[in-house]
Amino acid sequence: MAAITTIRNLGPATAAQYRRAGIHTAEELRELGADVAYERLLAAGEQPHFIGYYVLVMGLQGRPWNDCKGKEKEALRLRFDDIKARAVPAPLSGIERELNRIGVIARRK
Repeated sequence: MAAITTIRNLGPATAAQYRRAGIHTAEELRELGADVAYERLLAAGEQPHFIGYYVLVMGLQGRPWNDCKGKEKEALRLRFDDIKARAVPAPLSGIERELNRIGVIARRK
């Protein structure tokens, strides 16, 4: 099994983030694909960062991170926003926070 750092653009810090998300090898990362792997990363508590996402996409394609430009980058931004919307819950409104506090509605995390 190959280390995550064998994937172009991914260094030790990124590999550590993916390990915390339960992804330990380059093969696992490739099998999951960029979108699922990045969603798992966010679900594990990492903060969303668009550059980190497209660096992963480019790396899985064997391309340098700065190869992402123009229409391709715009399309990846839409995918990233969709992943982020699914993985990172929207902040509670003031009324939702208060209703959670007094136990009127089911708690949202």
